[in-house]
Amino acid sequence: MAKKVNLRMSGLGGQGVVTAAHILGAAATRDGLTSIVNPFFGAEKRLAPAESYVRISDGAIHERGEVLFPNIIMVFHPHVITMGKCYTMPFFDGLQPGGIMLINSDEILPLSEEEIAKLVELNARVFYVPATKVALEVAGTELSTNIAMLGGLMAIAPDLVTVTAVRDSIAERFGGGKFVASATTAALDDVVKSKFGKLEQLVEKNMEIVERGGSAVYEFMIPSAVSV
Repeated sequence: MAKKVNLRMSGLGGQGVVTAAHILGAAATRDGLTSIVNPFFGAEKRLAPAESYVRISDGAIHERGEVLFPNIIMVFHPHVITMGKCYTMPFFDGLQPGGIMLINSDEILPLSEEEIAKLVELNARVFYVPATKVALEVAGTELSTNIAMLGGLMAIAPDLVTVTAVRDSIAERFGGGKFVASATTAALDDVVKSKFGKLEQLVEKNMEIVERGGSAVYEFMIPSAVSV
């Protein structure tokens, strides 16, 4: 069966949405797939809305730019949903039937009956992972939230990319990879690298975060009967 995945990541500045997209796209390429990664953000400041789009296919990809109709949506911060801090509203806009959502939150977020009804209509699956909590517990910094989110993604979409490819892509990214979306992204990368004496230590710690993030994922069973 052909593999074609369109993924949208929505988060806030400083959460590593751009870095996560780059690592995922690079991992797909290492696995012999085609990938295109496009970051999108406005004001380059912490907690401002930020999005990244990743297209992965086992064939040629002819589209670029914003992913309007994702198969997978990753929400890196609860405020994307509760405060509308994203460029795409509602937060699941364009999600394809049978699509998947992965949300970073320690608790189930309140959704309106209308939103729940739409998710039911789409036959969507919604997963939660306490990614920031995992990042703090394992690495001692919220800056590793993106790595925990990638771990959650690999748990719910295990055939997307391999663990080996993700490991190698993390090593490339923090070992001097040439991809730099902005000065702020580069500075945040340096902060993460400064916490470890050697690249091997950084990679191993990040892979621990990937594993912990994957094991912390749980599915939210959407109510099937909602009166709107």
